[in-house]
Amino acid sequence: MSEHGSGQGAGSGRRRPARERLLAAAARRFYADGVAATGIDAITADAGVAKMSLYNNFSSKAELVRAYLDARHEEWLGLYRARLERADGPREGVLAVFDAYADHAAFAYEHGFRGCGLLNAAAELPVGDEGRDVVRAHKEEVERLIAGHLEELLPAADGPDGPHLPDRADRVRDAAEHLSFLLEGAMARAGLEGDGGRVRHARAMAASLLDRL
Repeated sequence: MSEHGSGQGAGSGRRRPARERLLAAAARRFYADGVAATGIDAITADAGVAKMSLYNNFSSKAELVRAYLDARHEEWLGLYRARLERADGPREGVLAVFDAYADHAAFAYEHGFRGCGLLNAAAELPVGDEGRDVVRAHKEEVERLIAGHLEELLPAADGPDGPHLPDRADRVRDAAEHLSFLLEGAMARAGLEGDGGRVRHARAMAASLLDRL
C-alpha cells in the first residue's frame, strides 16, 4: 500500500472497500503530516467515509497505526521480491534490498520524500508501543535478508581442521550489520534532502564493499 494510491480500484471504476480506503488515506496522511498530527477526522475525510466506518474496521487510532505499519512492511517486501526476481545471484540479491528502498523513495509522495515511513512513525510512538515492535521486526527482517544473501556469497574459509564456520558466521553477521547501517544512514540523509540520491549512492558503495568481501 503506497501513499500515492487512488480511491478507485485499478481499472475497475469501483470504489475500494472502506477498510482499504481508510488504510490508503492513513498512509498518505501519516507519511505527509505525521502520526500525532493526523486526526481521525482528516483520515475519514480523505477516505470519503463516515467516522463510524473507521471504528467498524479499527477499534482505535492505535490499531489503525499498526495496520498502516504492517502494510508498509508488506509493501516493501513486494518491492524487494520484484527486484529479487531480476537478481542474478546473491550479490545482486543484496543489492535488491537497496533497490527496493530506492523504489520506495521514487514514489510520488504528496509533500515529497521524507525518508523511511516506518522509522518516522516509530519516532513518534512511545517506548513500549506495539507499533515500535512492528518497525523493529521490519528492520530485523531486512538485515536477515541481507545476511541470507551473504551466506550464499561468502565462501567458507578452509583451514587445516576444515571449514572455519564460526569465522564465516561472524563475517556474515558483521557484513550484514555494516550494510544495514549503510542503508539506514542513506535513508535518513535521503529523507532530509527529499530525494533518493543518497540511497542510490549507498547502493554503489554496497556494491564496492561486496566486491571486496
